Amino acid sequence: MTGTPAPPVRRSEHRAWVEQLMGMPVSIHLRGDGARSATADARVQAVFDELRAVEVLFSPYRADSQVSAIDRGELSVADAHPLVREVVDLCRTAATLTGGLFDAWRPVRAVRPVRPVEGAAPGTRRFDPTGLVKGWAVQRAADHLGAGLSCDVAVNAGGDVAAKRDPRPDAAAARWRVGIEDPAEPTRVLAVLPLVSGGVATSGTAHRGRHLVDPQDGAAAAALASVTVTGPSLLWADVLATAAFVAGEGALDLVGGVPGYAALVVGLDGGVTQSDDLVRLR
Repeated sequence: MTGTPAPPVRRSEHRAWVEQLMGMPVSIHLRGDGARSATADARVQAVFDELRAVEVLFSPYRADSQVSAIDRGELSVADAHPLVREVVDLCRTAATLTGGLFDAWRPVRAVRPVRPVEGAAPGTRRFDPTGLVKGWAVQRAADHLGAGLSCDVAVNAGGDVAAKRDPRPDAAAARWRVGIEDPAEPTRVLAVLPLVSGGVATSGTAHRGRHLVDPQDGAAAAALASVTVTGPSLLWADVLATAAFVAGEGALDLVGGVPGYAALVVGLDGGVTQSDDLVRLR
């Protein structure tokens, strides 16, 4: 998924910033009168600072993160940072919403027993909420920017996009064009989805191989090439894209069961299916 918002007709009203965060390029796009204000510059830098703080709390690759401490059994959820407790609650909701196809407590095929993780199902499990944290963090960033600026906002994290429209009552509902890449040929745009406010997320094998697993047995999900989900929130679009990819043939049914969300599914043979209410620009 390219996820790059197309520039508006009036170039002077469009500004963009990009930084490398959470192991990926994160770009912020502002479009409209408020994009050139000093407030916009300050808000953008505050959002980047917030995303860096999120990485410190949640990265499973940092030994000093609270997620790593919880995973090792050294920190209880009750004693964790409030944002960590919020994410744990959201992970539990996500597991329920997806019938267990999304689960932050993952099975581990360990050669020796490990300490049980708080909140995990019986057996050898580890806590890794990264599949939810990116969408949650980027949606929060878009919400924070959108609440204080008189302009359209789009935040793109590695191709997943969260957008907020200009909050002024007389502002036009201008759309961003979000490109969905072909998983077989990532340089080719397979489809373009319109986005005014909400999120678009894609899960697949194009860039990271078979990295998504079935939470029930730890086996790699391999029935599809990619799933793209769009809806009111990038948080839940990202969760549903992951769960739908794991679901395989049941992907469209899973997403269709959540009001407001729609999906585009690419099979291993390149065939494309989509929700009946998904709007495509091409």
